[in-house]
Amino acid sequence: MPNDYDASRRIKTTAGRSTISRTFKDISLTFRRHPVTNDIMPLKNDDAIKRAVVNLVRTRMGERFFQPILGANVENQMFENQTPEIAASVETEIRVLLENYEPRIETSEVLVSYPMDSNEMLVNIRYDIVGLPFPTQNIEFLLQPTRV
Repeated sequence: MPNDYDASRRIKTTAGRSTISRTFKDISLTFRRHPVTNDIMPLKNDDAIKRAVVNLVRTRMGERFFQPILGANVENQMFENQTPEIAASVETEIRVLLENYEPRIETSEVLVSYPMDSNEMLVNIRYDIVGLPFPTQNIEFLLQPTRV
C-alpha cells in the first residue's frame, strides 16, 4: 500500500483514502492541575491515543453502558492454559478491537506473551497514527487478573 504524506496540507493518503490531520485531546486520569489556569491538564496527540488504546484493551465486553459489544474477552483468556493458540486468539481479538473502535490508528503488530508460571499477559502493540507525522508507536503493558 502506498503511503504519501503532504506536510504542507497535513493530509495522509493511504490506498486512496485521505485523512486530514487534527489534534487529539483526552483527560488525564491523574487529574493533575495546570499551575497557571488551575484546569485539569489534558493528554494530547500520541499520549491521548496511547491511553485510549490501553483503555480499550482493558475494557470487558458489556462493561460500557449502551455499547455492549465494545471491549474484549481478554481477561477470560488469562486463566486458560498458556498455549500459542490462546496467545494467537488474544492477538486476533485485540487487533479486531482496535480496527473497529480506534480509527485514529493503523495497527501494524500485536504480540501477546505469558510470563512463566503466572496468569498474566504481556501485550505489545505497534501502530501508526493516521494523519499525524509521528513515528511508529509502541505500547507494552501487563494485563493482570483482578481475581486470584
